Amino acid sequence: MDLNVLSQMAQVLGGVTVVVAVVFGIAQLRQFQQQRRDAAAVELMRSLQDGAFTRAFRLVYSLPDGLGAQDLRARGPEYEDAAFTVSAKFETLGLLVFRGNIPFHLMEELVGGVVVFLWRRLQPWALDLRAEQQHRILWEWFQWLAERLEERGRVEQIPAQERYRDWNPKR
Repeated sequence: MDLNVLSQMAQVLGGVTVVVAVVFGIAQLRQFQQQRRDAAAVELMRSLQDGAFTRAFRLVYSLPDGLGAQDLRARGPEYEDAAFTVSAKFETLGLLVFRGNIPFHLMEELVGGVVVFLWRRLQPWALDLRAEQQHRILWEWFQWLAERLEERGRVEQIPAQERYRDWNPKR
């Protein structure tokens, strides 16, 4: 073989190697991103199954609509503690969704209706706290998340048991 042919073969092999490396790198990056989303979903589920959050959720869920800060405090410190616990959880979730750490559609399927419902319960309290403390950004991401879900019609959506009635797992 002539030196010129060997040189051309080496260039072709070098080019093929670079293309294979780029394709492999892209595949690895996609796999990493999927693993990160899966880990975020698992962590979200784990955090919502926490005993303290469950107790807080039950207390806030039992509240009537329209309770401001004074009315909530009158029910006892456990109610305001519960409001703080729920709000802090969804405040963090809102920021994680905004930054893309947790995909919006995943959060929406897991807790979308709950976020909207609990924000409606806690909104008067949150707005009173903002005014009392002159802290305009208190619970901003919780509110942002609930408003995005409402814009998408989350409350009016067909429930999963009806929407996916004909779904079959892949075998």
